[in-house]
Amino acid sequence: MDSLRLRPSLLAARAPGAASLPPLRRDHFLPPLCSIHRNGKRPVSLSSQRTQGPSFDQCQKFFGWKSSHHRIPHRPTASSADASGQPLQSSAEAHDSSSIWKPISSSLDAFYRFSRPHTVIGTALSIVSVSLLAVENLSDVSPLFLTGLLEAVVAALFMNIYIVGLNQLFDIEIDKVNKPTLPLASGEYSPATGVALVSAFAAMSFGLGWAVGSQPLFLALFISFILGTAYSINLPFLRWKRSAVVAALCILAVRAVIVQLAFFLHIQTFVFRRPAVFTRPLIFATAFMTFFSVVIALFKDIPDIEGDRIFGIKSFSVRLGQKKVFWICVGLLEMAYCVAILMGATSACLWSKYATVVGHAILAAILWNRSRSIDLTSKTAITSFYMFIWKLFYAEYLLIPLVR
Repeated sequence: MDSLRLRPSLLAARAPGAASLPPLRRDHFLPPLCSIHRNGKRPVSLSSQRTQGPSFDQCQKFFGWKSSHHRIPHRPTASSADASGQPLQSSAEAHDSSSIWKPISSSLDAFYRFSRPHTVIGTALSIVSVSLLAVENLSDVSPLFLTGLLEAVVAALFMNIYIVGLNQLFDIEIDKVNKPTLPLASGEYSPATGVALVSAFAAMSFGLGWAVGSQPLFLALFISFILGTAYSINLPFLRWKRSAVVAALCILAVRAVIVQLAFFLHIQTFVFRRPAVFTRPLIFATAFMTFFSVVIALFKDIPDIEGDRIFGIKSFSVRLGQKKVFWICVGLLEMAYCVAILMGATSACLWSKYATVVGHAILAAILWNRSRSIDLTSKTAITSFYMFIWKLFYAEYLLIPLVR
């Protein structure tokens, strides 16, 4: 420590070849526990009596003095090494690393918001769930099945990003009111960047679908592309989202019909090479998700009523009001859960009966309890409930493979 001051006599005693330590004055005594090594011999105590003043501080000063005189001198390099031999970054290097990582992190965050992650998760879960309906026994879960499933999921996710990205491209002004955090609405992405992204993902989706060679998979991608484009693009006779009924039918067709049937047939006929059959679980999944897709199509416009009203989007929320549409959505979902409970109760498989009845009863109770406490005057609360609807959507796809 800079504050330590040792007498020259003590320094002389530390010199090599010194025969013995000279007598120390009382005011230089160190604490009893402090000692030093001399020429590799046993420690020599520097004090055995009480000292005046804070002895612990003196001990710290001594060790600070000792370490400062036995430290390896600093070299004029950009970095040094610690005691374990690991290089320590200089402040300049740390600053460079931070400046490199920051734009990368910002770019990833912007793309995350651009891809609308709740739809990405829903698409992936739905395809995995429906594909498992084609599995008849454990031997079917083979590398062949996993490869076919991965091809379907990746191609569908590419198409999903194209559809949600295209919708943002033609809704920039609306999103500035309804969803200002989206990268196109906030200005993080230019329209040219948005066009490049949606074009690239559409091309990758079709390219992968063509390379796989599965007719049901390619057909699912093509129909999704047509409906997603017609839903958003602002051309004569298109931009179907302006009509509440047509918009709901577009979402229903993709989420309830195409995903259930096309991806099931992809696994059943292309991967397993089995004849096309429409099983009881597949029919249930299609019917249940029809209800759920209608609910999502209706509910997604409830938080966006302000921007839709300004820009002339005649959604059901604009026409009927938020409160009425909200309770229509809750009622439709509760009806769907009741049908699912009855469906599970008639199952001949005991474990499937218990799993589907109990699972759907729990989800129905959670939905009813949550819906009774929502503040319909708060946009934040309504948006949070919309995300809760998507979580119920995910949970249903965890239950569908258990229906037998």
